[in-house]
Amino acid sequence: MSKFKEDVPISRWAVILLLILLIGIAAIPGYWSGKWIWKAPPQITNLNQIRSTRNTGLNIPGWTTLNQAEIKISGHKWSLQLIQKGVQKPVILLLQPQNDYRKGPQVEWMDINGFEKWKTDSYTKLKFTIEEETKSPVQVKARFFRAWNRRQTFAVVQWYAFPQGGHPSPGNWFWADQFAQLYRSRVPWIAVCLQIPIEPLGELEEARSVAESLAKIVQKTLIRDIFSNSEGNKK
Repeated sequence: MSKFKEDVPISRWAVILLLILLIGIAAIPGYWSGKWIWKAPPQITNLNQIRSTRNTGLNIPGWTTLNQAEIKISGHKWSLQLIQKGVQKPVILLLQPQNDYRKGPQVEWMDINGFEKWKTDSYTKLKFTIEEETKSPVQVKARFFRAWNRRQTFAVVQWYAFPQGGHPSPGNWFWADQFAQLYRSRVPWIAVCLQIPIEPLGELEEARSVAESLAKIVQKTLIRDIFSNSEGNKK
């Protein structure tokens, strides 16, 4: 068996095959009628609200916004927000909301790396769960790493936030959105990048607690204030 197959759990293959089967079954009526499901994907009901985060940023509970502005990174519009809690050093929050209902996440992390001129290492994962009494738990996986340039060293957290979860890989959103389209729904997304200052070339793990706590608040705020009226949040 090839190394590629050994690295992919059987359960993951089963999920992929099941999705392909469901997509194929859903596509059959469209094939005979000439109306493909993905020829005209459903709109995102509150896309304007999602896009507005470029201009407004987020109101993060327990944190003060020192400054917020719309900036361009590799030709794409982002919200750059400087937030602070107590006497801690300010944290940078970057948000790139979905701009078009046909557009998916692509190379946002590469764009940021090039913009910041970072050197990076210590890549690992940050996993957390958002639990609310009236809804199913929301599980998020983010990438967590150390980045530095001539000015500053950061603990960086990056993920694509969805109404029902989050993941750093565009592929995870793609499959979730394809599955949602079977039910004439969509999964909107917002790219999130937290930059938490640490000591010059300091230990990444020392920032894990703050990173997880803040990432949870950001995800919860996006679900409550931004994604709340989207189709993907009604299931």
